[in-house]
Amino acid sequence: MDLAHGSEVSECFQAQSHIYKHMYSFIQSMCLKSGVELGIPDIINKHGKPISLQELVSALNIPSTKADSLRRLMRVLVHCGLFATSSIHEDHHHEEEERYVLTNSSRLLLEDSSTCLSSTVLALLNPSLVTPWFSLGDWFQGTDLTPFESFHGSSCWDHVKENHQFIISMKKEMACDSRFASLIVLQHVDIFNMVTSLVDVGGGTGTLARTICEACPQIECTVLDLPQVVKNLPETKNLKFVGGDMFKFIPSTDAIVIKSVLHNWNDECCIKILKQCKRAIQSKDGGKVILIEILISDKKDEQELNKTRLFVDLEMMLATTGRERNKNEWEKIFLEAGFREHKIRETPGLFSIIEVYP
Repeated sequence: MDLAHGSEVSECFQAQSHIYKHMYSFIQSMCLKSGVELGIPDIINKHGKPISLQELVSALNIPSTKADSLRRLMRVLVHCGLFATSSIHEDHHHEEEERYVLTNSSRLLLEDSSTCLSSTVLALLNPSLVTPWFSLGDWFQGTDLTPFESFHGSSCWDHVKENHQFIISMKKEMACDSRFASLIVLQHVDIFNMVTSLVDVGGGTGTLARTICEACPQIECTVLDLPQVVKNLPETKNLKFVGGDMFKFIPSTDAIVIKSVLHNWNDECCIKILKQCKRAIQSKDGGKVILIEILISDKKDEQELNKTRLFVDLEMMLATTGRERNKNEWEKIFLEAGFREHKIRETPGLFSIIEVYP
């Protein structure tokens, strides 16, 4: 680049700023993680009104010498939209003092929120999942299946089995994911019209299934997951749990729901799972598979949302052999699994509902 011209110098500095922004983007994630670990959202919420820096220092019980460091952390979190500020006029010294308040985003980090994302933040920013990114370049030149395996020397699935704290963290994250999926289901409860029996494949401890049972009491719902996951879980009149392997057997049913499962697997495995689903569906007229998955889009009005979806896709590449898929990639899988048609319902968030018919 010829820097003799002023316009090119300006473009050079803009490009430098662009590179630096992306180079330091990880700091946003680490500040978010720190804020959750410190419990800052709950402290502000319990305070009941905008909280000053000194009040926050006192509530956190941290050394006063770190007050300015906390101010700098909060400045970044405010800039990112995770908190906001309001100015309170202090009459006794005639100055305005900046105080912190919650935003819609930080309200999703409150412990008593039914859609609390704090466990998700801590799970997905766990060192076990963050550190493999350092091996991404080496992984491309190697033969390991995933960067996770390159860094840790074992697959993500084996690592989960061997690391008790990590599996607890991931279970909390999956439960949170299911609570958000439950909100999606409640907004589209008509997808269960005419359904009398349903199997939730890979349904974990039944968070989503319980929501479906409450919203549609006519449905006999079964959660299928690994035996160690569903062992001794409490059942109800229209909810039961079955331990098993979705690659080998799925109980007979009218319809099947699969939430955030197929993105863990490559195309070949997804086809095997969907073929088992097709065998399990009793009703060939009203029977269907209901997928709740991320759908990568190229819509211009969804650029920021789709950027997050692309990030999730790379996270799947990092830890598993799975991926997030676009419409054409899903269609290819459905056809190879023997399904004749599908219908996509978009939602305001990351996920879409895909109804797949045999």
